[in-house]
Amino acid sequence: MRPRLPEGLTFRRHPFAALIVTLGGLALAVPGRGTSTDAIRREALAAAVPLPHGVASDASGAFVTSTAGAASGVASSPAQAEATDQSPAVAGAGVPGTEWVVEPGTDLSTITRALELARSGDRIVVKSGVYREPTLTVEKPVELVGQGRPILDGEGERQLMTIVADDVSVSGFVFKDVGVSFVEDRAAIRVEDSLGCRIADNRFEDAFFGIYLANSGSCDILNNELTAQATRESQSANGIHLWYSRNVTIRGNRIEGHRDGIYFEFVEDSRIEGNESRGNLRYGLHFMFSDRCAYSNNVFAENGAGVAVMYTEDVTMRNNVFDHNWGNASFGILMKDIRDSELSGNLFHRNSIGILAEGSNRLQVQDNDFVQNGWAVKIMANSLDNVFTRNNFVGNSFDVTTNSRRSYSTFEGNYWDDYRGYDLDRDGVGDVPFRPVRLFSLIVEQNEPSLVLLRSFLVALLDAAERVVPALTPETLVDERPSMQRIQ
Repeated sequence: MRPRLPEGLTFRRHPFAALIVTLGGLALAVPGRGTSTDAIRREALAAAVPLPHGVASDASGAFVTSTAGAASGVASSPAQAEATDQSPAVAGAGVPGTEWVVEPGTDLSTITRALELARSGDRIVVKSGVYREPTLTVEKPVELVGQGRPILDGEGERQLMTIVADDVSVSGFVFKDVGVSFVEDRAAIRVEDSLGCRIADNRFEDAFFGIYLANSGSCDILNNELTAQATRESQSANGIHLWYSRNVTIRGNRIEGHRDGIYFEFVEDSRIEGNESRGNLRYGLHFMFSDRCAYSNNVFAENGAGVAVMYTEDVTMRNNVFDHNWGNASFGILMKDIRDSELSGNLFHRNSIGILAEGSNRLQVQDNDFVQNGWAVKIMANSLDNVFTRNNFVGNSFDVTTNSRRSYSTFEGNYWDDYRGYDLDRDGVGDVPFRPVRLFSLIVEQNEPSLVLLRSFLVALLDAAERVVPALTPETLVDERPSMQRIQ
């Protein structure tokens, strides 16, 4: 026989609670086993049912797990909150945008634990301190923010952070001591198969690879400082390394002391803007098989070589500075097997070779300054249909050289400080064509040790004779309309 209920007391089942009890018009939701208090809150609000004991709502509507000793809605310990209802011990847990604070000496003292507790859309704030933790793996779209420059120390033994989720942001940290590895591409931050990452305002000290993107896209790498002390190429790696990635912006970074400052391989539709890549062992920028990319307003200085752009098409290179990339095999920029690209507004200053072009076709080289280089331009005979116009050639040992008596590129309307012609009609254009290839440069191309005679009287005599009766210099490599004034 079913017992009779007191008058006015009713029970009904609910999918998110064991029972909803009603007495005298007052409804009370009683949690069932394993029931989420957040789920009860949502359902109770929808049914106008008061929340169970221990569950409250803050001013924003986010739920708060209330426990004895908790202040401002935060549980007194993660363990205490877990014992209550298995929910994370923070106000607003489960609501996108929750902020977790990591600080040494508190209940939440490791970034690893914060990443376990956080949910998609959460923010993890890491306070100042030194964190020596196993490699951090970010598997959720979260924001990691360092306050007071917290240090992630790899102790020379491990990668520091691996990002495998979309829409992850990392800023304000110091990453240090990743350690050299000969069997893995170990990095301070490695991003794999991800979209929408943002790595900004960090400092990287003595990393192997600094920032490594693999098969990723739509990412921003902004205003980071990467420094290393590389002495041998075999024991060093690249500052910012991109492999098989797309639509990446690299802006405002400073990279020094790596093997290559910035490295692109199989990268498309990306931009390198306003960076300084200085003092790297091999290249300031190494660029291969990477179509439809642009780099502008960068400084590439004092590297083993400035920039190498190879096996690529549709590259735009504007307003960069290539400064003092000096050595036996050094250059401002090497262009090898590239086509349909543009170089404009760049400064080539004190490089062994300003531009070295091999097998490169249909380049537009205009409005550049070549100042005090060894060779301003070395263009090989296998480079076709390139146009050099409105460039300034000032104070170079050799303005242009080639390896053939024939040239398949065009020079027109450039300023040459060695030009000795005249302008009778005063239209600003020389009335006599200028031949920029010196006879002695062809001799040096065939016999490099002869360079020691560069400033000798004999070489000056050879140059004068060749200007009067050109016999050996390329017949087709001539500027028919040289500018009388330096082009502004």
